[in-house]
Amino acid sequence: MARGKSSIGKTLVWGLLILVVMGFGAFGTVNFTGGLRGIGSVGDTEISVNDYTRALQTEMRAFEAQTGQPMTLEQAQQFGIDRQVLAQVVTNAALDDEAARIGLSVGDDQVAEALSQVSAFQGPDGKFNRESYSYALRNAGLTEAEFEAGLRSESARNLLNSAIYSGTTLPDTYVDTLLGWAGETRDFTWARIGSDALETGLPVPSDEELQAWYDDHVAQFTLPETKVITYAWITPDMIVDSVELDEDTLRAAYDERSAEFNLPERRLVERLVFGNEAEAQAAKDRIDAGEIDFEGLVLERGLQLADTDLGDMTKDALGEAGDGVYAIDTGEVAGPLPSTFGPALYRVNAILHAQETPFEEAVPMLRDELALDRARRVIEGMAQSLDDELAGGATLEELAGDTEMELGEIAYNAESDEAIAGYDAFREAADAVTEDDYPSISDLGDGGVFAMRLDEIRPPAPRPFEEVRDQVAAGWDKDKTTELLLTQAEDLTQQIAGGASFADLGLEPMQEQTLTRDAQIADMPAGLLEAAFEMQPGDTRALPGDGAALVMQLDAVTPVDRESDASKQLEGLLKDRAASSVAQDLFRAYVTDIQERAGVNIDQQAVNAVHTNFR
Repeated sequence: MARGKSSIGKTLVWGLLILVVMGFGAFGTVNFTGGLRGIGSVGDTEISVNDYTRALQTEMRAFEAQTGQPMTLEQAQQFGIDRQVLAQVVTNAALDDEAARIGLSVGDDQVAEALSQVSAFQGPDGKFNRESYSYALRNAGLTEAEFEAGLRSESARNLLNSAIYSGTTLPDTYVDTLLGWAGETRDFTWARIGSDALETGLPVPSDEELQAWYDDHVAQFTLPETKVITYAWITPDMIVDSVELDEDTLRAAYDERSAEFNLPERRLVERLVFGNEAEAQAAKDRIDAGEIDFEGLVLERGLQLADTDLGDMTKDALGEAGDGVYAIDTGEVAGPLPSTFGPALYRVNAILHAQETPFEEAVPMLRDELALDRARRVIEGMAQSLDDELAGGATLEELAGDTEMELGEIAYNAESDEAIAGYDAFREAADAVTEDDYPSISDLGDGGVFAMRLDEIRPPAPRPFEEVRDQVAAGWDKDKTTELLLTQAEDLTQQIAGGASFADLGLEPMQEQTLTRDAQIADMPAGLLEAAFEMQPGDTRALPGDGAALVMQLDAVTPVDRESDASKQLEGLLKDRAASSVAQDLFRAYVTDIQERAGVNIDQQAVNAVHTNFR
């Protein structure tokens, strides 16, 4: 039976998706022989090869758009994209079969209207153009009949979808329950009892108790997978002391950087430019008369002081204004004086006196910098020959023996950060190295190089008890402290329940008010908020902390205010989410029922043939 325009706009999605995959060149085309047409069926509805192929290509392109990386079919299969696409085309076929069974379709007028709204089918005048339509479909490898049949099928599917989703409503009681659960708040008072309040001393644990605690918490002491790596490395710092620099080299470097070591006198200057000499002079007169200051003039012009800041300026850099600016003291204003943009007033904020660093004083810094730079170049020159020796069969031990490289070994895992493991380049190489890799020279990033060899991979394993005994003892002490404090806290909660106040018991109370279940309060101990929503007003409770104990009392439960704007927004959100969740469940159940009644048949050989010919 024909239906009206309901959901016809959604049918454009199918057409647009087809247009998205028109340029199949990015993937190549799928070429079948032997008359293969379908990969299966649901009831009397065939799942065509083209439908599956186009859907798979569309999903792969969508993934590429998100990641910015090309995707192969093998990668798509690893991510399960092929299975998702197959499930989707089976669902579509099930809906098509059901629509055909109940006689659901759309008329020619609706199909024509949908076609006219696709921009790719329009001519220069913005109207539907037969030539554009035919051209676009030829590029997509589709006939007009095939495309329009697909459009009708999509429209019918959307009608079925709409019937389920738009018809789903939930009883008010259900929404009221959700709103009451999410919107009600709690007020409670709590206090922390620290280890300094412990009324009894901690007992001394026996070896058996420590061993038992270790066994119960062995995950804390288990090392991750560890790679035993032998490495040879050299950095500029390792050889910098052996680099010799003569005085001529140092003197040349000093002369080259003379401007850095010998700074002329400078001024920190602000400049305010005016349109003409008269305006600038009038402003200067106001400053001299005490009517306004320089900052006031700047603000009066609608500017900020940052807009006038020239930074530190030499006399020469100020040009014709140099003599005038250098004639005044800090805080004074000079002008009107010339500038590139016209007459201006200048204010001096600070005087930076000339600085001269003699050659003898600059030598230590120059020596360090030049020696490190030369060490980097020495290592750069060594790198290729070192790599050649490794490629020729030299071991890391031989390389370290014959050169200035240092040999080392590290038990490397995700927690390693010592020495060479502090370099990102080493960590990346160590994460990737396998026992089949041969050592080769790699850059450390600071001018140094290294090579590594994987000797052994140790699976995750606990550190021996004796090695972590002190940590175990500290953990046992903390847990025992918590246990004893919790006993004290339970006694205090009984007294509070009997009418005593937190202050009466020497506790420092903290009050929390109008907290919802999902409230995020900084520094609030874990478990407090959850406990508050399990209690009734007046209830008290003791909770364990981390080497401490917590005492709390629930003061009030405030039901949700149904008339507040926040509650109304939350009610609408909960209603929409719940209805959508129920509708999705109904839709899945409906599709499953269709498939069970009609029967699903998938030709895996045909699916494999699509994958084989997918280029």
